[in-house]
Amino acid sequence: MSYDIGNIMLSFLLQLLFTVGVIVLFGFLISLCNKLFYSNFGSWGRAVCYVTGAIGTPIHECSHALFCLIFGHKIEEMRLFQIDDDDGTLGYVWHSYNRRNIYHIIGNFFIGIAPIIVITALLYLLALPLAPSMLDGIFVSIGGLDVASGFMNPLMVLWDVIKAIFSQVTSFKWWLFVIIGSFLCLHATLSGADIKSTLGGGGILIGALLITNLILGFFGGGVVSAFTNAILSFGICLASFLMLSLAISLVAVLFSFLIRLIFRR
Repeated sequence: MSYDIGNIMLSFLLQLLFTVGVIVLFGFLISLCNKLFYSNFGSWGRAVCYVTGAIGTPIHECSHALFCLIFGHKIEEMRLFQIDDDDGTLGYVWHSYNRRNIYHIIGNFFIGIAPIIVITALLYLLALPLAPSMLDGIFVSIGGLDVASGFMNPLMVLWDVIKAIFSQVTSFKWWLFVIIGSFLCLHATLSGADIKSTLGGGGILIGALLITNLILGFFGGGVVSAFTNAILSFGICLASFLMLSLAISLVAVLFSFLIRLIFRR
C-alpha cells in the first residue's frame, strides 16, 4: 500500500475550502451587503445603524459572550449597546483566557465567528412560526445531498435551497420574517477584532485537520476519500444554512437601493 501524499494534500485543501473557506466567503458577502445597505442611506446611514443596532448589536455581543462561556473564557467587561462611542463601536465583549490552554485558544476561533453561527440559528428558530414551508423546502433540499455522485449535486442542492428560501415571497409572514431577520443579519458582520481573534484558534484547527489527513493516509486512499466526502457534506450543509442569512442581507440591500433611488428623485 503506497502513501499518496499528493492526494492527501489535495483532499486537505478541498476540506479546508469547504469549511474555513465557506465561513470566510459567506462572512465576506454578508459584510459586503451590510456595508452597501448603510452606504445607500448616505448621511442617514449612522442613524439607521443605531436603529437596527438596538436589536442586532445586543444579539451580536451576546453571541460572543455565549461562546466565551462555552470555551471557559472570563468575561472582563461587556457593553451590549452604545451610541456615543467616538470610533463607532456599538458594543463589545472583553474577555481573558489562559494562553497555555489549547481549548481556550481554539475557543477564540468560535468566539470570533459566534455572531454568524448564533444569528443564523436564530433565523431558523424565527422561521418556525413565520415561514415553516420555507424551512421544509430547505431541509428537503439538503436531504438530497450526495457529494459522492459528483460536483453537480452540491450545486443543485444550493440552488434548490435558494429557491426554497424565496418560495414564500408572496406570503405576508415571510416578509415579516425577512424584516425581523434583517435586524439580525445587518449586525452579523464580524469586526476587525473578531477576525483577528479567530486566527490563533483557526490555525490550530487547520493544523489538526492536516494531521488527521496525514494519519488517515496510512490506512489508504479510500479512508481519506470517505473522510473528505464527510467534510464536504458538512461544508455544503453549512453553506446551505448560511445561505438564509445571505439571502436576507441581499433583500435588505435591494430595499436600501430602492430607498436611495426614491430620495434621489
